[in-house]
Amino acid sequence: AKTLTLVFQPRREQVKEDNSASFHNFNMVRRRGPQSGSQQAEIGTSNSSNINISRDVENVNDESQIESLLPRQEGNGVEIVMGDNSESLNSTANSEFFVTASRFGICFLGLQASYLTWGYMQELIMTTQFDPTPSVPTGKFPSAAFCVFSNRFLAVIVAMICVKIRHGSVFVNNKAPLSAFTPCALSNTMSSWSQYASLKYVSFPVQTVFKSSKIIPVMLMGLALKGTKYPRSQYVEAICITIGVAIFSMASKKPNANQADNTDFIGLVFLLLYICFDSFTSQWQDRIYTKYGRSNVDPYQMMLGVNSSAIIITTVGLIVSGDIPVIFEFMARNPWALYYNIITAFTSASGQLCIFYTIKEFGPIAFTIIMTTRQMFSITISSFVFGHDISGKALVGAIIVFSVLFYQIQRKYNARKQKKKNQNSPTGN
Repeated sequence: AKTLTLVFQPRREQVKEDNSASFHNFNMVRRRGPQSGSQQAEIGTSNSSNINISRDVENVNDESQIESLLPRQEGNGVEIVMGDNSESLNSTANSEFFVTASRFGICFLGLQASYLTWGYMQELIMTTQFDPTPSVPTGKFPSAAFCVFSNRFLAVIVAMICVKIRHGSVFVNNKAPLSAFTPCALSNTMSSWSQYASLKYVSFPVQTVFKSSKIIPVMLMGLALKGTKYPRSQYVEAICITIGVAIFSMASKKPNANQADNTDFIGLVFLLLYICFDSFTSQWQDRIYTKYGRSNVDPYQMMLGVNSSAIIITTVGLIVSGDIPVIFEFMARNPWALYYNIITAFTSASGQLCIFYTIKEFGPIAFTIIMTTRQMFSITISSFVFGHDISGKALVGAIIVFSVLFYQIQRKYNARKQKKKNQNSPTGN
């Protein structure tokens, strides 16, 4: 059927004066019958709001029936799409879904590519047997602190560019002083250093699963720094994760005659240091947001403040420890060690940008799902590439850990959904 295009404002009990002409046009069209194409075009351009109505409307004989075809008016005009034009709405909805799905796919791939590569390069740097040098006869990369320094160096450059683009200047608009970021910069540096150092003593899969147990120190830090109270269910979840981590770690132990008996203990100490420092970092960052306001400190300014302080800390550490000449000698003999650190630095910076964008566009729950799946992929890749065996008992421990993690995601999703429902309800309850 052909489509007749009319323009009018819907009439209510009190009709504005400028609406009467639109209803007059509608009645005139009904009396005259079908119009030519030019007449339709003339009617269609007589007002700014276009309403497409099927020729079947010509059979309606009173305005109350016309009223029943109209949705409630919002704003100055109402658009009704009937007949074949419903396909355009479906097309628009499909287009919006495609755009959203594409953005989510980019976030997923960006995070996975950045952090899977980053994790792989970490293990490669710390476990590769390079050519020995006079200062490093073992051939192992000599300084975890330099790995942290290279990551922070590039992160500062990226953060400065982002802050400049967003705020027009790098440091002028920063409300929080650099000293406010120093405590979490120190803890962030120490957690990264412990993470690199632990790979000399434990496998990457053990490290990855162990990091999932940091929920306990996070809760303890929240209680100590901010007085946050947590429900009992979260403590139960933390205990279950800890049990799963313990099973996985114990089942992954493999006797090695070439290592000392205290190797596993040293690795455990480094992992404990990592999760404790990392837990402090996140809680202190939240404290900065609370003190200075999230409107005054955005994620890019946080990234700049933390990494600027971390650069100072790592530089001082490299000078005091005397690692700088040792590193230059080692990388001059082993240029691939330098290339590995550059790749790690780039993937670390790109990963941070993907984190900010993903949380901004899709929220923390979607981000948590992506990163949890990334841990599973990391374990699989590391086991395949570096030959780490995962026994049946270790697999049971991993299943316990990831089951609890996905349960947490579901619980948080339901809580956010209920919160939105309560906010949208008429009573606000």
